Amino acid sequence: MSTLTLESLRRQYGEGRLTPSACVEQLLARIDAAARPEVWISRVPAATLLAEARQLDAMLAEQGEGVFERLPLFGVPFAVKDNIDVAGMPTTAGCAEFAYVAAESATVVSKLLAAGALLVGKTNLDQFATGLVGTRSPYGAVRNAHHPQYVSGGSSAGSAVAVALDLVSFALGTDTAGSGRVPAGLNNIVGLKPSRGLLSTRGVVPACRSLDCVSVFAATVADAWAVTAVATGYDAAEPGSRQVQMLGAKQRGYKIAVPAAPEFYGDVAAQRAFEQSLDQLRALPNIDIGTIDFTPFREAAMLLYQGPWVAERMAAVGKPFFAAHGDAMNPVVAGIIRQADKFDAVDGFNGQYRLAELRRAAEQQLDGYDLLLVPTAPTMPTLAAVEADPVARNSELGYYTNFVNFFDMAALALPALPRADGLPFGVTLIGACGADHRLALAAQAFAPAWQSQHAQAALAPLPWNEPTVLLAVVGAHLEGQPLNWQLVERGARKCQSTRTKDCYRLHALAGTLPPKPGLERVAEGGAAIEVEVWELPVRTFGQVVAEVPAPLGIGSVELADGRWVKGFVCEGYAFAGARDITAFGGWCAYLAERASAS
Repeated sequence: MSTLTLESLRRQYGEGRLTPSACVEQLLARIDAAARPEVWISRVPAATLLAEARQLDAMLAEQGEGVFERLPLFGVPFAVKDNIDVAGMPTTAGCAEFAYVAAESATVVSKLLAAGALLVGKTNLDQFATGLVGTRSPYGAVRNAHHPQYVSGGSSAGSAVAVALDLVSFALGTDTAGSGRVPAGLNNIVGLKPSRGLLSTRGVVPACRSLDCVSVFAATVADAWAVTAVATGYDAAEPGSRQVQMLGAKQRGYKIAVPAAPEFYGDVAAQRAFEQSLDQLRALPNIDIGTIDFTPFREAAMLLYQGPWVAERMAAVGKPFFAAHGDAMNPVVAGIIRQADKFDAVDGFNGQYRLAELRRAAEQQLDGYDLLLVPTAPTMPTLAAVEADPVARNSELGYYTNFVNFFDMAALALPALPRADGLPFGVTLIGACGADHRLALAAQAFAPAWQSQHAQAALAPLPWNEPTVLLAVVGAHLEGQPLNWQLVERGARKCQSTRTKDCYRLHALAGTLPPKPGLERVAEGGAAIEVEVWELPVRTFGQVVAEVPAPLGIGSVELADGRWVKGFVCEGYAFAGARDITAFGGWCAYLAERASAS
């Protein structure tokens, strides 16, 4: 377990056992001891980093633990893939001829620094983020963190290895074809690839601008989610930024799709690790695993490098730059980008038509499932194997990743059961656009299947970015009650437990399943009734209303503080034969009395 997790650092800082400057000193020594120069392209000078950490020391001494609420990433060291701008530092994208000094930081970097995080340096990558192996860089091939004769995975190679070696708490990568997931899987860490547009790509050198995402590497799901929560947010200055509508969490278990005939390219150890991981997952309660035809996903994956989208990589690099410096580039990367000349505008449109067909076919395969689960990578090649056949080995690594951004999906890579030969093995959870929170919660729910030692943590949903409505619930929709899932799975969040104004009576209705109360507003003789107020998206409010059976309905309820919110009410005819339970003050107290009586 990493000693640099957010929870560990906050505890050590809060208890006075560590200061940010002491953390940085330990970190610098650890980086020197690791002797992995290929991880970094540039570093923040040690004196600068220590000076920044001492400023945080002073804040901690003055403000105490209250500083953590204002700065959620206080004193947390991180790294940034070197195709992401940091003000005053060079951005190379893995190509010295391309390098420039950034005038301002990328949006996501600015957010992290503003939250108190400490930037350690910029990490190595497959040149122009073109590759999944981590070897296509003039700054050196990035070796696997724990098995140096094997590839680290790419293109976000240095970021993943820095996290896996405990040199930073988290790192930013980018993900077009799997660059934020494959390195996570091969280095036994977590890789979160958000829905496209959830994290701004302003200040990021594009690989394929229409597909690129900023991704997060961390030791735990909780850390990856905490960083994402800080880095997210609509960026009006970035055309690709979107106000992504989040899907609700699952409360009644998971229905999981897996490929009917998974591909491992003859790697028996990887195949067995996947089978064992699925067996362990099936042993958990409320897990239903079914198989799907993976053909449309596989065919879409092939389009990324064998279709007209390679022309977008030429657009990213720029034809003038490529004409002037193509011969100095990594030959494999240059060869891929040079394929742009094979495609014209007609090919581009035909590629879009074919992609739309494949996306529709994939949606049909996933209909009725909550998420797709695949191996993060089908095999784990050695550096020598990649050197012998760089294109084929790279293509294999993208089998389960290339389609995700094409299909506008979210993904989360995490460790599963290790292979029998001791190499790491990971799986990736994939869901529809907006499934980010759902995937993070699922990852924590599945962790016991793979004997994960990661502490379970509450994962708060992302801030609202859409219109919402407040709904007061009084009975079976309360937290822990049998119909609460109707709220949670529609994206609702509990705001508060409170009471109504003292002008209501509560009745236990007869003949309802599950048992439900009816709330009645009265002119006199009323009381304050316990309720919960939930906030949910306007777009899903109608779904909740449609499920409310007679004699209940949705009206307006007055709270103790004088606010009026939407809430569950009841038609008057239902009170005949119902038991008046107002004296209990709320539904849960009434249920507790019934349980004790029985």
